[in-house]
Amino acid sequence: MVETSARLLRLLSLLQVRRDWSGADLADRLGVTDRTVRRDVEKLRSLGYPVHAVTGTAGGYRLGAGAALPPLLLDDEEAVAVAIGLRTASTGAVAGIEETCVRALAKLEQVLPSRLRERVRALGASTVPLVGVGPMVDAGVLTAIATACRAQERLRFDYRDHGGESSVREVEPLRLVHTGRRWYLIGFDVVRVGWRTFRVDRMVPRVPTGPRFTPREPPAEDLAAYAARGLTVGAYGRRAVVLLRMPVAEAAERISATAGQLEAVDEGSCRLTAGAPSWEGLAMWVSMLGCEFEVVEPPELAVAAAAMAGRLARAAGAG
Repeated sequence: MVETSARLLRLLSLLQVRRDWSGADLADRLGVTDRTVRRDVEKLRSLGYPVHAVTGTAGGYRLGAGAALPPLLLDDEEAVAVAIGLRTASTGAVAGIEETCVRALAKLEQVLPSRLRERVRALGASTVPLVGVGPMVDAGVLTAIATACRAQERLRFDYRDHGGESSVREVEPLRLVHTGRRWYLIGFDVVRVGWRTFRVDRMVPRVPTGPRFTPREPPAEDLAAYAARGLTVGAYGRRAVVLLRMPVAEAAERISATAGQLEAVDEGSCRLTAGAPSWEGLAMWVSMLGCEFEVVEPPELAVAAAAMAGRLARAAGAG
């Protein structure tokens, strides 16, 4: 009986991890026969878990949404991660879920083992949230996008670009990326035929979603780095490369991933690639990093830096 119960819990855990499973895959993971999988699925259904049959050549199973939320199975690290996420979201950049997160966190902490509860509370007691550092994002919008990503369904939405122009987009969503200040969606724009990065706070999803799609090859292995490249360089019409006389680790403490890309050159210097709306603004920003630097490209940035240096020198002389 204990072995059967443990297998049911393992089966339920697998069904929660992935959207669709074939009977053969589940049997292989559990080390049982297809017949045992079918019998265990029926037991889960009798307990109120909506396990649906998936049609197709191989057949399979999917854990659906029921009228009531069934218990989730979380290991120690997952439980701590969920609790930390709820605590962070209660003061984070997602609008309208603060009170809900607090209620959910209270329920979770009530059932956490004491060893885990102390870990979560210790982190909360030693963390001071910095609020108001970015635009708030509606929780319903995030949920709709995440659902479309998981279900591999085309997403249609109204989008407002940085210039205030509105357009209707149809995208095959891939992943959500959170920079700490903003949420972004990486997706393939089927009309413009290319990968794009969209700010979620500028999106208004339309319903229903579009048809399901076959996933494309991602634009990069490291999607976070891909998004950072688009935000630091691709979002601006001007791109520059600067050699900073500063170790890359020290530079990373002063330059966020969404402000510029860093590459170590040697122990005492690194290369910065960044975009900006103006050469003057970029020259001023780099000069405020507090280190010696050299303009690698383009010449326009060097001209702007020289003009700025002249103005500062004249101001210092006048004083």
